[in-house]
Amino acid sequence: MALTIVETPITGGAGTHADVHVAAALDPVGGLLGVAEFPVTPAGYARLLGWLSGFGTVCLVGIEGTGSYGAGLARHVATSGIRVVEADRSDRQDRRRQGKSDPLDAVSAARAAQSGRARGAPKGRDGSVEAIRALMVAKRSARAERTQTNGQARSLIVTGPDDLRTRFARHTVAALVAETASLRPRPGSTVGYATRIALRELGRRAQFPGGQLERLDELIVPLVTARAPGLLALYGVGPGTAALLLIAAGDHPARLRSEAAWAHLCAAAPIPPTPRPAPTSSGAPPRACRRQRSSAVSSAMSPARSTPACAPPLTDP
Repeated sequence: MALTIVETPITGGAGTHADVHVAAALDPVGGLLGVAEFPVTPAGYARLLGWLSGFGTVCLVGIEGTGSYGAGLARHVATSGIRVVEADRSDRQDRRRQGKSDPLDAVSAARAAQSGRARGAPKGRDGSVEAIRALMVAKRSARAERTQTNGQARSLIVTGPDDLRTRFARHTVAALVAETASLRPRPGSTVGYATRIALRELGRRAQFPGGQLERLDELIVPLVTARAPGLLALYGVGPGTAALLLIAAGDHPARLRSEAAWAHLCAAAPIPPTPRPAPTSSGAPPRACRRQRSSAVSSAMSPARSTPACAPPLTDP
């Protein structure tokens, strides 16, 4: 008589952290098979997957934080041919009954994946969009630093000696940076000398992020053009706006099941707004990433409503 070996399908879950990942394994009916900790290293990822495979055939893994601490683990599991879904934080009622713990997070992620409550695929951080995202992080901070520095220089000019106000009042940003960076203050009035020194240092500081922005754009524009040439062809969409939209979709845009899902992701869904909280209550502000996505969608869509299709494409300032 032939012996048939039936492999048990296993669902895994992982609560991810900076130094240690906690994994949980469930059988086909949701029974807990085990919980274990593994280091956040390539060897640790392999040990975690091997540990899950020891219970049977791993068919699905729910991972918390696939966009942060769990990015490396999600890549490793997906590369092994196992389906990965992104799990949200553990259930509120479970945390209230059992407390907040790393094993509970791992079990909750596994149960969310097995039940279908968590079914969204991770963005993926292994393609050109991830390269664009990394460069945009540096560009965003460089732009903020340049804006802050220019604002400080303007403020010093407004409150400084009259000759400085007369000299720099109507300068453009580029002219202001170039001229203040080339100042050669001479000792004299204490306030005037100190103000000129400060303006020179601010001008030189503003030149550095300006150069960074130029170098980063030289890398970002070809990546965006290669990834989404049709998006750049739309009126009102420059490399910066296109980059934000690509980052919102991720390297695997097929995970967005519908236009409605995309609208939700960009905080642009036509849903009746909830009542605003009272002035005395504490309402959480919208996330910065959603504001950026919503702004990018507005930039891409608003001009197209009133501008002919033959209008030339714009570039970001």
